[in-house]
Amino acid sequence: MKIRKAVFPVAGMGTRFLPATKAIPKEMLPVVDKPLIQYTVEEARAAGIEEIIFVTSRGKTPMEDHFDRSPDLEEKLRCRGQIELLHQIESLVAEDTWSVFSVRQNDPLGLGHAVWCARDLVGDQPFAVMLPDDLIHPVTPDGQPVAPVMKQMVEQFERVQSPLMAVMEIPPDHTNRYGIINPSGPQDAEGLIPVTGMVEKPKPAMAPSHLAIIGRYILTPDIFPLLGKQRAGAGGEIQLTDAMAGLLKNHLLYGYRFRGVRYDCGTKSGYQMGNLALALEVPELRRYLLPFIRERLGYWEKMPPA
Repeated sequence: MKIRKAVFPVAGMGTRFLPATKAIPKEMLPVVDKPLIQYTVEEARAAGIEEIIFVTSRGKTPMEDHFDRSPDLEEKLRCRGQIELLHQIESLVAEDTWSVFSVRQNDPLGLGHAVWCARDLVGDQPFAVMLPDDLIHPVTPDGQPVAPVMKQMVEQFERVQSPLMAVMEIPPDHTNRYGIINPSGPQDAEGLIPVTGMVEKPKPAMAPSHLAIIGRYILTPDIFPLLGKQRAGAGGEIQLTDAMAGLLKNHLLYGYRFRGVRYDCGTKSGYQMGNLALALEVPELRRYLLPFIRERLGYWEKMPPA
């Protein structure tokens, strides 16, 4: 079945980035010259997804407005002859080939609850879940371009017709920050790893592997009854991984070792790394940034360790 819909859980308050996020959504913070949310929406569109479903909360309207028309701005750009910018602005607006919807998550009860809030808009189709905090740049570590991650995952879903989640190797002492998969076999030639279980944020000594679940999923609609049981897990929240573990009774589940470079833009350090890495790919910015970095390295190396 074709993956036509993607759920974007974007109801969080972004407290890690206060005071910057006091008046604007975290998802609207810029990475170089585009807001964070735009990168993930573009990734979804590149995968052929036709319906973008934002699970929002109070104060998220700037994010929704970003994908709507702005007639005054468009006319000003047209009059000034700034046609390239005009085309960029117009490309953000949902057309006949895709649509944007939103639904509210009134209570911050966790990722699983956010996905459950989208159940009526998703219906009875398989769907993607995409977390904008995970900016996954479609290049290899040595800079070679690859397909966007969700496009990779859609191709894998079409092959196996089973739920899957993006995974990556993490340091052993970071397992308590992620959902961790328990592999039941080796990785195949396409990057898929059969999964026999999942644990949410285990202590390093209790982790079944060092393969962490990253914010990209393809799920089937039978996850909604499991989420609807509203059982709190780690951190007192309704965890998506707990419901996915319940799918194992009737489904094969897979982890997918994706190709791409991931920046955790839910943290200040990861957000700055993503900004710098993508800025260095823009020739006119790299021209100024590289000399600045070289100049400042000597100073930074003399600073006492954090």
